[in-house]
Amino acid sequence: MFFRIFLFLIGFGLTTVGFVYIICYLNLFSLGYNFIDYVNFIIRRLECLNAIIGIIIMMIAFIGGKNELHI
Repeated sequence: MFFRIFLFLIGFGLTTVGFVYIICYLNLFSLGYNFIDYVNFIIRRLECLNAIIGIIIMMIAFIGGKNELHI
């Protein structure tokens, strides 16, 4: 159970960091980038891929394991 909580917290942290970078890179629109260029830039940045990796880790923490509800 503690491993799943730890896994969830790691995933949440990675997701938060990834989305902060994605929001920060929205400034590229003021430099003349269009949406397609923005998406191509975001896909190629490792720090932005942390959002996707974090979501996958959180899903593994939710789905993985057996039912641990004991009464």
